[in-house]
Amino acid sequence: MNGGGSEATPEPGGLRAALGGLTTRGRSFLAAGIAAAVCSYVLGQPDLLRVGLLLAALPLVCVLVLHRTRYRVAADRTLSPARVPAAAESRVRLRMENVSRLPTGVLMLQDRVPYVLGPRPRFVLDRVEAGGHREVSYRVRSDLRGRYRLGPLQLRLSDPFGMCELTRSFSSSDILTVVPRVEPLPAVRLAGETAGYGDGRQRSLALAGDDDVIPRGYRHGDDLRRIHWRSTARHGELMVRREEQPQKARCTVLLDTRDTAHPGSGPDSAFEWAVTAAASAAAHLLERGFSVRLLTDTGTSVPGPDGAGGTDSADAAGLLLDTLAVVEHSDEEGLAAAYDVLRGGGEGLLVAFFGDLDEEQAAVAGQMRRRSGAAIAFVLDGDAWHRGPGGIRFATGQVPVAERLRLLRRAGWTALPVTPGDSLTDLWRTAADRAGAGERTGEGSGAAEDGASWTAAGGRS
Repeated sequence: MNGGGSEATPEPGGLRAALGGLTTRGRSFLAAGIAAAVCSYVLGQPDLLRVGLLLAALPLVCVLVLHRTRYRVAADRTLSPARVPAAAESRVRLRMENVSRLPTGVLMLQDRVPYVLGPRPRFVLDRVEAGGHREVSYRVRSDLRGRYRLGPLQLRLSDPFGMCELTRSFSSSDILTVVPRVEPLPAVRLAGETAGYGDGRQRSLALAGDDDVIPRGYRHGDDLRRIHWRSTARHGELMVRREEQPQKARCTVLLDTRDTAHPGSGPDSAFEWAVTAAASAAAHLLERGFSVRLLTDTGTSVPGPDGAGGTDSADAAGLLLDTLAVVEHSDEEGLAAAYDVLRGGGEGLLVAFFGDLDEEQAAVAGQMRRRSGAAIAFVLDGDAWHRGPGGIRFATGQVPVAERLRLLRRAGWTALPVTPGDSLTDLWRTAADRAGAGERTGEGSGAAEDGASWTAAGGRS
């Protein structure tokens, strides 16, 4: 009902369902009336029969009147905002309007919300005059990302004596999207930007003023210094040089979602840290002018196989965050599907968030490095993330993190370990420093060696 209204409809079942709406008071009156009628027959007291009939008839008349009441009530729900980061609040506003010619009685509203958003909100509204309206609001909050359905709204009608309550439901509902939190990252120079990646290349093109040879008509606000006088004389109207749009640098954010790589769940799990970090990295790179693509181990690419992030970075960021809001563990056993997407090369910067890797998957990651201009890997230490009470470590059955880092670095990655409590901001700055030092010293000559081991293991080359 976000931005639109709908009218309440009675619950199916007709008059029989209405009889089921008798309250405790109504059932007590009905039972007392029947008991009084039986006693009047046994004792021969006709006056007691009249009392019994009155007691039994009152709740039945209330049921009939309430069932035949045709309240026309419209409702509208507004989420502000409809997309929120995890642990942030969203305000839900409900607007009830009486569109009939009769005033309503006491109304009770109940909105259906998932349990992770909090208890179901309930409101009691006094008499609403004909054509009048009432507005109420409540807040929802979730520490878990996801898409949650709010509604449908339920309206409970009651008679003035409290004998019967009937439920009428609205048909529409709304979706609240809880996206991962985005942490601000420092604006450091990443590896590969000096070779044509990042905003450095955009600035150089803009300052160089590469002009298209095809002019266009003058528009209000165009710089007069761009007027092409020769074309102006030929066409008889002002013509300006059309500037070439600088080519955006490309970046792929790779998120390892394998269930075997990220055991555990919950807001403090390693997988949720990786999702939050991927969202932060993607949003940061979009702000710096990169064309960002999100890639998972399943081979799923967002926003598309061409990796184009769109002309509006805000729209691209919203699309990536909406995707990360619902990403779950995958059943993939390896990273081969993601490698198939990257094997075409020319990917520019590659930022990966890996979980537990064995030697074969580390070799696959080495092949990915060869398909990109620069590669930065954040490797989550499974042993550190899965310590039990008292510091006991549960075995993960994977290669130790030090060995994983050695294999990735030998393949040319700038690889850093991630343990619980590590700050993504500090890791991002460290990665930039190490990547820059690696460029100056020529680090990463071992990519071919890892490629050979990957081929020997039976993988694709």
